[in-house]
Amino acid sequence: MIQPVWHWLQTAGQAVRRAWEEPGRERDIVVQALKAALAAWVAWAVAGWWLKAPVAFVAPWVAVVLVESTVYRSIARGLQQLAAIATGTVVATGVALLLHNTMTAMALVLPTVVLLGHWQRLGSQGIYAATGALFVLTNGQVTLATSAARIAEAVFGALVGITVNALIRPPVYLRDSRAALQDAAGEAHDILQAVADGMAEDRWDADEAATWHERALRLERLVEQARSAIGWSRESMRVNLRRRSRALSAPGKDYDDAVVVLDYAAVHTAGVTRAVLEAASEDRPAARPDPSAARRYADFLHQTAQALQLYCDSRFGTQDDHELRQAVRKLRDTHDELRRHLACSVPDDPGEVATYGTLLTQARRLVDQLVATEA
Repeated sequence: MIQPVWHWLQTAGQAVRRAWEEPGRERDIVVQALKAALAAWVAWAVAGWWLKAPVAFVAPWVAVVLVESTVYRSIARGLQQLAAIATGTVVATGVALLLHNTMTAMALVLPTVVLLGHWQRLGSQGIYAATGALFVLTNGQVTLATSAARIAEAVFGALVGITVNALIRPPVYLRDSRAALQDAAGEAHDILQAVADGMAEDRWDADEAATWHERALRLERLVEQARSAIGWSRESMRVNLRRRSRALSAPGKDYDDAVVVLDYAAVHTAGVTRAVLEAASEDRPAARPDPSAARRYADFLHQTAQALQLYCDSRFGTQDDHELRQAVRKLRDTHDELRRHLACSVPDDPGEVATYGTLLTQARRLVDQLVATEA
């Protein structure tokens, strides 16, 4: 019991330190939390403390949930939420005034508004139709004036939440996209280097090969996270004042190209590690390459890892394209030599032929994608 608590405290402490010391996801989360609190405070100060509105609590409640992860999302979800609250409020008010019985009205209204909440145009905010109806039916006497005030407070709270999110350090996720791409490229580089080192020294066994393959499968998830981060970045630049004030721009074609390259790298790295795992396993569904061929293939993987790292550096760092073009040309030559060597030393064992063919196929596909980046 003590150990998990201590681990949690350590993790929390590290997150606090990162938020204090440098820009990053932790600091973004803290800023958004403070903005949400500010939006709720402003909404309550105006609606509850100054104007003393009859249902003032609605304003800070709406304001705090609309300080979303992007300004565009605040606006889009704000409109959906207002539509949902208005729908639930209007339906509940009308039925309650007709029946003059809260319990009967609730039995009829709730199924109706829950169904309306699934309307596609309300998106994830549809549940607020039921919430709006419950506020009407459980908050004393139902009157048109109170229901109108409730909708007005919701509108005011939405305006406060959206305004705070748009004007006070509106979130931008360009850094997250770049970091996600660099993480994926770095992991692809490390996996290929590990496989190359193992093959070059002829020290790879089934357990080590299984570890490489598991990492290669996780690499595909890292690439998918990078793709998602790019989408978030683009959304965060929509209706964002920081874009104009700091000349920021949404992720361009370089980001899309990088995801494509890394996607290919992930797929074919998984193919390489799978072939190595099959060759290293005890039941040997595939034959193990001879040391000479393994060393040549290891050299090719070393160069592939270097080319991937240079590609990422040239797109998102300070590295120019000249070194990348040299690395890709050298990689292409190495691949041609590897293919000629394997063609001249085809073994008689069909299992070895299958292993060489699989490794060579994955190598060719990696080269094809990296050569395409040179154009």
